[in-house]
Amino acid sequence: MARGNFGERLKREREMREVSIEELTKATRISTRFVEALENEDWARLPGGVFGHGFVRTIARYLGLNEESLLGEYDLARSEQAPAPPPKPEERIPSPPPWLAVLTVFLLLLFVAGLFYAGRYGWHRYAAYRAAKESAAASLSTQSEPQSGSTSPDLTKQSSPAASSASPLDLSVSTSAATRVRILADHNLLLDTELPAGETRHFSANQQFEVTAGDSSAVLLELNGKAMPPLGAPGASGTIVLSQKDLRP
Repeated sequence: MARGNFGERLKREREMREVSIEELTKATRISTRFVEALENEDWARLPGGVFGHGFVRTIARYLGLNEESLLGEYDLARSEQAPAPPPKPEERIPSPPPWLAVLTVFLLLLFVAGLFYAGRYGWHRYAAYRAAKESAAASLSTQSEPQSGSTSPDLTKQSSPAASSASPLDLSVSTSAATRVRILADHNLLLDTELPAGETRHFSANQQFEVTAGDSSAVLLELNGKAMPPLGAPGASGTIVLSQKDLRP
């Protein structure tokens, strides 16, 4: 793909739909400088990795374009501008000394012995914990049986489908610039710290996430592999709540 084809096509598609850069920026919450950099193929002004993909996906979705097709053109155009890696000088690997093999075998034996004793100790601890838990459960069942009557099985049957219907949520948080990020999973605080640029973290929840960032344009979110919209306006703080409904097409 010749230089300029991707950017020219993106600009042509936007202008054909009579969408200005200001309107596109306001709708997608992507900074104007990033939109102009995409249309001019000024890769030096754009973040790489998932951030570039997130920008292209969001713009394609807003303009009604095929996301995967536009992403393919973006990757092709950007890869053609990447400099070829310099050839690595040939290095001769020196042969290891004889005593190294003996030391390796000795350390391996120590490691296996440590695993054996650690596993044995852990099994005894687990067996004791399980026995105590079963004893406590039996005692609790004996105490609560006269009070519960015949309603407990019905309540269990009614609650089990609802409990099994929910699938776990996986949140990927990536940063293009240093910013403070605060994350609540099912109302439990998991993170509240300053993340550097280029950082990627993963979190799990059963029902929902609440994400707050000091700079909304510096954070890219993916829920179960699906790119989420920005938290707020570029350069400003923002908060977003993500749940199972955000995974629906």
